[in-house]
Amino acid sequence: MSSRLQSVVASLLLIAAIACSPPRPNEPVIGTKNFTEQVVLGELLAQEIEAKSHLHVDRRFYLAGSYICQQALVAGRIDAYVEYTGTALTAILKQPLDRDPERVLDTVRRLYAQRYKVTVALPLGFENTFAMIVRGEDAGHYNLRTLSQAGTYSPQWRLGVGYEFEQRPDGLPGLSKAYGLKFAEPPRTMDLGLLYRALNAHQVDMIAGNSTDGPIQAFGLTVLEDDKHYFPPYQAVPLVRDEALRRWPEIRTALNALAGRVTAADMREMNEAVDGGHRDPADVVREFRQRKGL
Repeated sequence: MSSRLQSVVASLLLIAAIACSPPRPNEPVIGTKNFTEQVVLGELLAQEIEAKSHLHVDRRFYLAGSYICQQALVAGRIDAYVEYTGTALTAILKQPLDRDPERVLDTVRRLYAQRYKVTVALPLGFENTFAMIVRGEDAGHYNLRTLSQAGTYSPQWRLGVGYEFEQRPDGLPGLSKAYGLKFAEPPRTMDLGLLYRALNAHQVDMIAGNSTDGPIQAFGLTVLEDDKHYFPPYQAVPLVRDEALRRWPEIRTALNALAGRVTAADMREMNEAVDGGHRDPADVVREFRQRKGL
């Protein structure tokens, strides 16, 4: 091949590579998964970054589940989103279950840095674990407190779960084995936002929700205790591309300001304000930040 032809081919390959690469916006991009808490947390990150800098933040919310958010982060289509340490450990990093919170955080931090050049920021302050939930009247009728007790009655019940929970390694298969849970029919999979409607409408009898979901308290539901400690820790942590931190160091300042500032009670209150009160997540977050002096 002549040197001129080689130069032409190289130029074409470079153009193709540039065309296929993700666009680089002139502002940081915050993503979220597709449920209320994630949108609230995404808005919290975005508002705090904007408050601590001259930057405008592009919000790309409702990106489906963990896998899609991870792909978007690695590809540079988003710069940050909030993940949960147990989810990162098992679903993304494919590591064995570990129930020690500090060890899980250390493992997640190390592997994200090594594999993806992503920084795991300081935890926001709360944990959102999976919660197996039944109607309050059923818990009272059967005198149920724990998942071990539920195994006696689950063959009569119908189960509702989100799409990820049915398959993920820290989800339904392992939980069913740990507690001997069997159900009247295969689990019904649906969007997370529909699970509580289905439970209240008696379309299902148990759901796999999240411990910070607002409807738990609002509807008088009962979370069954994970008495065998099956679930790993799920601390909420922002994940941020190292490149974004170099480009916009103000992001680190904003995330440090949020470290340890959000309790589980705060999260339930904000979730319920959006889900139950039908309020704009941006307004709910703005009021939260004012209360916290952020």
